[in-house]
Amino acid sequence: MEIILKVDVKGVGYKNDVVKVRDGYGRNYLIPQGVAIEATSSAKKQVAENLKQAAHKAARIKQDAEQLAEQLANITFEIKAKVSETGKIFGSVTTIQVADALKEKGFNIDRRKMSFVENEIKTLGNYHVEIDLHREVKQKVPFTVVPAN
Repeated sequence: MEIILKVDVKGVGYKNDVVKVRDGYGRNYLIPQGVAIEATSSAKKQVAENLKQAAHKAARIKQDAEQLAEQLANITFEIKAKVSETGKIFGSVTTIQVADALKEKGFNIDRRKMSFVENEIKTLGNYHVEIDLHREVKQKVPFTVVPAN
């Protein structure tokens, strides 16, 4: 089934994209949640017209995202975590902790736009988080996990 997304959906697509999803996922989850609408010909025309009108605004948003990516490329930060004697973290580092650390640096970025390059962070060391700033702008930001004393 073809749908038009109203908001960004991780793993599916971005706002105003026409994407194909399985019928059950579209009818039973995305459409009832208000995240998508069915991609009829009239809905596609309406989205195309809206995109044409919003092209200038989209260019400005992309430029802002690129500037933010440049600023993020130049920062490093530390996340403090409780560790055992072997250097293993109790639990794991989450995107919530990364978002809080970035907020302290002056960057207010939603944790849902972040994903770790490494699968799980359960030991001390240097890692990277990938931040999805725009559909065409992604930035990897390095950080260090240090023991909290």
